[in-house]
Amino acid sequence: MKHDDAGLAVTTPQPDADATVPERPGKAHEADATESAAERPGVRAGSGRPIEAIGRFVIERELAGAGKLPPAELQAISQKSCSVLQSMGPKIQWLQSFVTDDKIYCVYIAPDEESVREHARQGGFPANKVSRVRSVIDPTTAE
Repeated sequence: MKHDDAGLAVTTPQPDADATVPERPGKAHEADATESAAERPGVRAGSGRPIEAIGRFVIERELAGAGKLPPAELQAISQKSCSVLQSMGPKIQWLQSFVTDDKIYCVYIAPDEESVREHARQGGFPANKVSRVRSVIDPTTAE
């Protein structure tokens, strides 16, 4: 097991070329609540194909009042994102997003930061900060 400079155990995301995802019509680029990202590393939802040159990114989007957006607005934002993702092809995948009071944090799998920024440009979304995930830790890291 690897440890960081502070002595904490860490794991590094690894692509799983054998992973597949069953076809889910209408859900080509989004994760639903019953399927975690850890269950589908490196596979574009609905395709069963590995994503080329995998990288996981966290995008910080500043959006004043995000936590107060009504469900219909969140749905419209999601639909726009999925439309752009569909046009960009299988190289980029949206896993999930976390909505806070004034920001939305999105998790994507993409070949590079530029692909994530291009999605934001095409969708008209802010992408104030894009960070590549280097390691993932969770309670099992302590075991």
